[in-house]
Amino acid sequence: MEEKVLIVDDEQSIVTLLQYNIEKSGFKTDIAFSGLEGLEKASTGSYDLIILDLMLPGMEGTEVCKALRQKQIDTPILMLTAKDEEFDKVLGLELGADDYLTKPFSPKEVVARIKAILRRSKKRDEAGNETYIKIAELMVYPQQYEASIKGETLTFTRKEFELLLYLAKHKGKVLSRDQLLSAVWNYDFVGDTRIVDVHISHLREKIEPDTKHPVYIKTIRGLGYKMEEPS
Repeated sequence: MEEKVLIVDDEQSIVTLLQYNIEKSGFKTDIAFSGLEGLEKASTGSYDLIILDLMLPGMEGTEVCKALRQKQIDTPILMLTAKDEEFDKVLGLELGADDYLTKPFSPKEVVARIKAILRRSKKRDEAGNETYIKIAELMVYPQQYEASIKGETLTFTRKEFELLLYLAKHKGKVLSRDQLLSAVWNYDFVGDTRIVDVHISHLREKIEPDTKHPVYIKTIRGLGYKMEEPS
């Protein structure tokens, strides 16, 4: 079965370039020319990946991304942005995008990114046979992409859950921010580790009894973070 990519961009020349090269590489494509159309198609259709432009008429790409993740639609998203557009990569990825590319880009680079994202996605789906990981009152369910604490189900973005799962699988081990970037985002952010700190903060808000005195996710000064069994 051919994998299907939804292209959401209002520039016909970009759409034509993307569609030609993506289909040439063996994928099916579908197109939307506005944020609202993209949101509707992504919400009702079946896609393996979404290419989403940042600046779109009616609804910006970041808002489309946020809306999809709020609907619990976890289709991988590759965000596109022009060099002269202000784009905070931390914000974009925090909202749920899996990767981003700056225009102008080469068609080969786009196809390479698509394949890399889909490979990671398949590995996530196939990885691990654990039914759950238990750390005190925190329960993490890798196959269901769910977690609960004291029996209460928690809500996470895809990346928040993947970060929590990685920390849980490496309980007791100090993990540097660069390690977490590489493991969870599979991308070199040129030393920009803010996204890790932002996501750790979000996790603590959801699992820690007191965020000022965390008992699950400890900060190891100068080194990184460690998941612990609360004493």
